[in-house]
Amino acid sequence: MDKAYRQYFDAMPCYLTVQDPDLRIINANKRFQKDFGDYEGRYCFEVYKHRSEKCEVCPVERVLRDGQCHRSEETVRCLDGREVSVLVEATPIRDENGEIVAVMEMSTDITQIKRMQTQLRRSQERYRFLFEEVPCYISVQNPDLRIIEANRAFREDFGNHVGSRCYEIYKHRTEECYPCPVQETFQDGKPHTREEVVTSNRGEHINVLVTTAPIRDAQGRILSVMEMSANITQVRQLESQLTSLGLMISSVSHGLKGLLTGLAGGIYFLNTGLKKDDSERIDRGLATVQRNVDRIRSMVTDILYYAKKRELNWETVSAKEIAGEACNLMESRAKEYDVKIEIEVKTKSVEFEADIQAIRSMLVNLVENSIDACRLDEKSEDRKVSLTVQDSPGHVEFEVADNGIGMDQETVEKAFTLFFSSKGTEGTGLGLYIANRIANSHGGSIELQSEPGIGTKFTVKLPRKRPPRKRVNNSHNRNGGL
Repeated sequence: MDKAYRQYFDAMPCYLTVQDPDLRIINANKRFQKDFGDYEGRYCFEVYKHRSEKCEVCPVERVLRDGQCHRSEETVRCLDGREVSVLVEATPIRDENGEIVAVMEMSTDITQIKRMQTQLRRSQERYRFLFEEVPCYISVQNPDLRIIEANRAFREDFGNHVGSRCYEIYKHRTEECYPCPVQETFQDGKPHTREEVVTSNRGEHINVLVTTAPIRDAQGRILSVMEMSANITQVRQLESQLTSLGLMISSVSHGLKGLLTGLAGGIYFLNTGLKKDDSERIDRGLATVQRNVDRIRSMVTDILYYAKKRELNWETVSAKEIAGEACNLMESRAKEYDVKIEIEVKTKSVEFEADIQAIRSMLVNLVENSIDACRLDEKSEDRKVSLTVQDSPGHVEFEVADNGIGMDQETVEKAFTLFFSSKGTEGTGLGLYIANRIANSHGGSIELQSEPGIGTKFTVKLPRKRPPRKRVNNSHNRNGGL
């Protein structure tokens, strides 16, 4: 080999070999000799791979077959035992007649590159795992607000909607939300935080705390925005419960204050009546005390029912008898306000399975609400509340109707809301809420119809048979028991 070309050959920063058609190495540069030792008369697979047979896929053989250049990635072993990843490029060497007489194989050390590729792949896998398993909803959105990637939590609760716009999936809207934290991040490149309520693919409303962050390219341009939404529904529910508790304490305090004032007035009439031997004054004071004691008892019962979730005591109940008991309990209150109570049973015998104490409490609350509606209607002289019992296939129905002041639509919509009362400080806002909860716990419902100045009608529909108890899945019981 010419001296100048030999210098170039030896100076190449790679392993260079020339191999004959039998794959024997007939020439090699100094870098090769340093790392792989003596090569004369040896096959390339003996030197590179420490094998006794040629490689299954050999780029040199492929060059000898088709005369084209070929490339492959291989792992070779040096004299000191080091494994080196190399990028192999094989080129034919031809004589003056164009016949292939040898092949030059150039093997470039890419060990560091392969190591970096492995590290990069592991980093990508690690970050992909974090992206998938982080306990919040993550989506990556393009400038059109289309979702281009989403994590597992997002897919489970909202479905796999890559390509859809975020507001279509989160809010079931046809128009973009305003303001939009993702758009704000696209505009100013800064993170933005906002609280939203989104709807899952099961129709559940979820409170989320949304945080956005820009994803930039090498030049700093914003390509997309990552939106992270943490589920804070339980936090908001707890806040709501605490707020409700505060409202209940406030409402009950006002109610008790009024009732205690009424008790004080009744006791005053009793004391002065006794001193003056005035039987009329005594009767008036006693009635006032009795009325306020009944109200306090009713209020405490409602509070206990709200505060403590108890198991229902199921038994066979006569609809006629329990309706009569509810009316009897409210008879004195009705007489006090000159309200007539009527009861009508449109069937011979109606029995159903229920918690008699709970159903009685529900009917008393409804009848009491109707009596109060009549009491507040100062224009009417013929005040009337009716309780009707009838049956339908598989159900029993109680209808409580009055000709009192009635309710507007807004009041109707809020009637069963916790602590909502149209009576001001006279009511706790628990009665109708608890009545509705009792009906629901029995697998039934209450329908409310009302019109201002006309009156109100509550229709309670309860199943005859106790609803099937929800089964508890014990498949994950740690002790393996059933």
